[in-house]
Amino acid sequence: MIKDTSEIKEKIISVLRKNGPSLPVHIAREIESNMLFTSAFLSELAAEKRIKISNMKVGNSPLYFIQGQDPMLEKFSQYLKSREKDAFASLKERKFLEDNEQEPAIRVALREIKDFAVPFKKEGEIIWRYFTVSEKEFKIKEKPKLIAKKETKKIEPEKERTLDIFDKPGRAKTSKKISREKENKLFSKVKEFLSEKSMEIIDITNFSKNEILLRIRDNGEEKLLIVYNKRRIGENDLIKASKKASEFNLPYIIIGLGEPLKKMRGLIDAIKNLSSIEKLK
Repeated sequence: MIKDTSEIKEKIISVLRKNGPSLPVHIAREIESNMLFTSAFLSELAAEKRIKISNMKVGNSPLYFIQGQDPMLEKFSQYLKSREKDAFASLKERKFLEDNEQEPAIRVALREIKDFAVPFKKEGEIIWRYFTVSEKEFKIKEKPKLIAKKETKKIEPEKERTLDIFDKPGRAKTSKKISREKENKLFSKVKEFLSEKSMEIIDITNFSKNEILLRIRDNGEEKLLIVYNKRRIGENDLIKASKKASEFNLPYIIIGLGEPLKKMRGLIDAIKNLSSIEKLK
């Protein structure tokens, strides 16, 4: 029996060497075994650190692969969720992304695509590198160097004007930073709410300063979560949320920063058990 077990494990390793990252169903077919036994052997091989398991899932299953096949996971990036695809594409193109410069939705997505995004710290800031790129390639943005007295040169008028032009975006950048901090704070509150309610984020559909749209899983059921960045939710917000939920064909939950208007509470109670409204001919 021990010999048979060893042989099956070696056969699995051989299949992965030949095919690269694979799903259990494909491995089971190759070794001519059922899914139950194949999954058990894959778990043992992973525990023995002879194979690796992807963080991403294709359908409901992760991929299994051997050391050194990590770059081959790229071809499965199409199975990432929408925001995760955006983060993947941006990171792959730019090689490095500074965490504090990204919008909240991308920051969340970068933390989800663990197969492709690797974090490290430079000068106390979190930097994300594309998994096939070496950390050594990262270059810290250079600060303007002071010119030594011996090398003092006269600044030309054109350069002076260029410096003046960049003073204004500096203030805009500060304003943008404050706005991003507010968005981060709102998203943190939403995550705390979801955690308390044991709800899971499936996908980030929209993220703006006024509205967040999330597909979530609540007690095994998929729902649309609509977050309004306002203290009073009115009738128009309810209608807008209902239309959006209809597009996704999902039940929905609305969150605001305060209590709904009194007439809204009355309206919600009134239609709670309403089946339909008919017209007499």
